[in-house]
Amino acid sequence: MPNQKIAVVLFNLGGPDSPEAVRPFLFNLFNDPAIIRIPGLFRTPLAHLLAKRRAKPAGEIYEILGGKSPLLENTQAQARAIESALADMGEVKAFIAMRYWHPMSDETADQVRRFDPDRVVLLPLYPQFSTTTTASSEKMWFQAAKTAGLDKPTVTVCCYPTEPGFINAAARLIRSGVEEASAHGKPRVLFSSHGLPKKVVKGGDPYQWQCERTAEAIVQELGMPGLDWVSCYQSRVGPLEWIGPSTDSEIERAGADKVPLVVVPIAFVSEHSETLVEIEVEYRELAHEKGVPHFVRVPTVGVEDSFIQGLAGLVRRALAGEVAMCSQAGGRICPDGFQGCPQRARQQTNRQPSAGGQQAKRPLAAE
Repeated sequence: MPNQKIAVVLFNLGGPDSPEAVRPFLFNLFNDPAIIRIPGLFRTPLAHLLAKRRAKPAGEIYEILGGKSPLLENTQAQARAIESALADMGEVKAFIAMRYWHPMSDETADQVRRFDPDRVVLLPLYPQFSTTTTASSEKMWFQAAKTAGLDKPTVTVCCYPTEPGFINAAARLIRSGVEEASAHGKPRVLFSSHGLPKKVVKGGDPYQWQCERTAEAIVQELGMPGLDWVSCYQSRVGPLEWIGPSTDSEIERAGADKVPLVVVPIAFVSEHSETLVEIEVEYRELAHEKGVPHFVRVPTVGVEDSFIQGLAGLVRRALAGEVAMCSQAGGRICPDGFQGCPQRARQQTNRQPSAGGQQAKRPLAAE
């Protein structure tokens, strides 16, 4: 498959690029029907209200980061690394489509149309599939592609929670964190992921199941007998009950147990406010207050070579297939019962005549 023009579109959430962008960024987030699942007639005014209320505390978070999110620059570095890893395939160009701030899908789809690729691979920088992230980004992408007149064979990599390169990169970074913490006692490793409301998971979203598989795979890769570890969830907002245990409650428990902590972000692959502020600043302060002997934040996998090579391998396998969607294993990896699994939706759609992977016929789990 050499000498093709390949567009790789990286999905990520995005973040404000200035203090003035904080409030509109928050509005875009809260106005996403995959996030607040009520009719738009009610969701849009609620999104305006929530964005107004949360703009000040969110702005204070981004002040710590210099007034903006570093997510775009980090994602750009990953894009360039992926291009290098796929250079043997022909003309490969990686594009970035952020969900809630620029560059968003509409502007990126127009760039991809002008590039005029032979094929398009949609590659989310969310290792674990969720209807709130990958499905939401994918749905927005296909709407934007249709508006831009971009009609090229397209395949989506839906998830890669235990992809070996990703797991290897995470384990390598964790080992040094465990070694540092071990000087202060036997450490506990917290595998921290962004949380979700319980009702989303009960509705069939496979995200929590996939996050737990990621944690288990990393522990196996570490090969540390008797390792003390917990899979937990951060960033809870609003009155709904969220999946647990929460990262902050686990930090409190570690303080009571007087064990050092190594906190590992496993659902984030790029540094941003939830790693550099929530974990590094807020959770570190909480750990100190609760008497945790030592606190280590493990960096995200970023442009670690094994992670980038793993992503490149996913792109190669996606292009080698004839399907419109593939996981790290090609087909479905989630057990039965997860209604939000996109492979399940594809299997149901495939009982009807197929359009050969063209975007107009793609099943979208968020629809």
